[in-house]
Amino acid sequence: MNPIIIKKISDIVGPGFFTTRREDLHCYSFDGAGKIVLPEAVAFPATTAEVAAIMRLATEYGFPVVPRGAGTGMTGGSVPVHGGLVLALSRMNRIIEIDVQNQIAIVEPGVITGDLQKEVRRHGLFYPPDPASLKFCTIGGNAAECAGGPSAVKYGVTKDFVIGLEVVLASGEILTAGTRTEKGVTGYDLTRLFIGSEGTLGIITRLTLRLLPLPEHRETFLVTSTSLAKTTALVAKVLNSNIRPCTLEYMDRTAIRVVADRLSTPPPPGTEALLLIELDGDRQSVEHQSGLLQTLLADQPECVCRHAASQEEVDELWQARRSISPATFNLSPHKISEDVAVPRTAIPDLVAFTERLSAELGLTILTFGHAGDGNIHVNIMLDKDDPEQLRKGESAKDQLFRQAIALGGTLSGEHGIGLSKAAFLPLELNEATIRVMKGLKRYFDPQNILNPGKIFPESGE
Repeated sequence: MNPIIIKKISDIVGPGFFTTRREDLHCYSFDGAGKIVLPEAVAFPATTAEVAAIMRLATEYGFPVVPRGAGTGMTGGSVPVHGGLVLALSRMNRIIEIDVQNQIAIVEPGVITGDLQKEVRRHGLFYPPDPASLKFCTIGGNAAECAGGPSAVKYGVTKDFVIGLEVVLASGEILTAGTRTEKGVTGYDLTRLFIGSEGTLGIITRLTLRLLPLPEHRETFLVTSTSLAKTTALVAKVLNSNIRPCTLEYMDRTAIRVVADRLSTPPPPGTEALLLIELDGDRQSVEHQSGLLQTLLADQPECVCRHAASQEEVDELWQARRSISPATFNLSPHKISEDVAVPRTAIPDLVAFTERLSAELGLTILTFGHAGDGNIHVNIMLDKDDPEQLRKGESAKDQLFRQAIALGGTLSGEHGIGLSKAAFLPLELNEATIRVMKGLKRYFDPQNILNPGKIFPESGE
C-alpha cells in the first residue's frame, strides 16, 4: 500500500487507529476457518463518515477492503485473501437506543451479541439470535453471515430480527434500508439483501433490531439415549407432537465424550447421543408442553430424561454444549468444521452417512448442533500436516456436501460460504441463480474491492 494511501487513511481515522505493523497485521489475518493471509494495513474507524471516506479512497485507488467483526466466522469470510485494508469495526460498538415501548434496538456493528442480550434483558426484552460465540462475536458479523444459534428452531435467525440497516457502499455512498416499524413495503427489500452477503455488497454501520418480550418461564431437559438412530429420528417426533421447544440441540457420542468432564453428572454408560431441549413462554403453556414432552419420552425405552433442577445445572449444560467446538482439538490437532442443514426428517440419514464416512476413511467425524431446524455441525478431525489425512478430509467434505444436497438440504445453515465453500456453490445453485448474484455484486461493487474472493469461486468472478 503506497505512502499516499497510508497517510490519507491515517488522517481519516487518526494515527492511533491505523497500523501497518506486521505483528498487528497477523492479528487480523485469519478467522475460525484457519486460513492465514496478511492484509497490508488495518484501520479502526469510529463513525459511518469515516467508513464512507475510506471507501471513497478505496474506489479512487482501487485497493481491496475487508470488513471485520470479531473474526469468529468459520468459512474464511473475513480473511483478506487479496491483501489490501482490513476495516476492523470494533470501535463502532455503541448501543444507540433501546426503544422499550416499540421493542426495537438501534446498534452499531461492533456491539458484542451477548452484551446486547444482557442490556435488553434489563428492560424485560429479549434478542433471540444466540450463536455459540455470543460472548465475543458482534452483531455486525452476525448480520454479515446471517448467524443462527440454538434458539433458531423457535425464533428464527439474524435475518428475522434485523428490520433496518445503514450501509456504506463501495462508492462511499451511504444507503439506508428498512424501517423501524413492524411493516414496511416501500420498494425492494434491500435489508434482506445485505444480511448474509458477507461484506461483499457493502459495509453495515448501523442496525435496527426487532426485540421480543422476555419469556416468563423456561424449563430445560437433558435426554440421553442408547440409540443414535432413534435419537435423531426423535427430533421430528418432538416437533410433530404439539411441542414447540425454543432449543433442541443434539450431540453424538464423540461430541459427548469431549465435553463429559464439564458435567458434574456424566451421561450414563452406553450413551450414544443426547438432546438438550428447552421450552419457554408463559408458565402454564410451558408446564403443558413439559407434560407432553415427558409423556412422549416415556414411550422411548432407549431414552433417559433428566429435568434440570436449578439455574446452575442449566448453565452447566449450556457451558458443555458451547464448549464442543474448541474441545474437539483434544482429538486431533486440526479439523474441517462444516455446517449443513437438511429437512428434520433427513437428520437420521445425514448422521448415518457421516458414521459410514468415518468408518470408510478412518477419520473421526463427529456431529452436533441445532437439530430442531436441521442444522447439523460436522467436524472432520485430522492432522493437516499428514498429506493422506488431508486428502481424506477434503474427500469427506466433498461427500458431505453432496449428500446434504441430495437429502434436500443446503451447504450452509449459518456459517456462510466465504472461502471454504465457494467451490461447491454450483452444487446447490443453478447457473441462472449464480449469474443474478454475480450481477448484483458487479452493480454494488463494480471494481470488486469489497471483500473480494468470497462466495463465488475465484475463476468465476
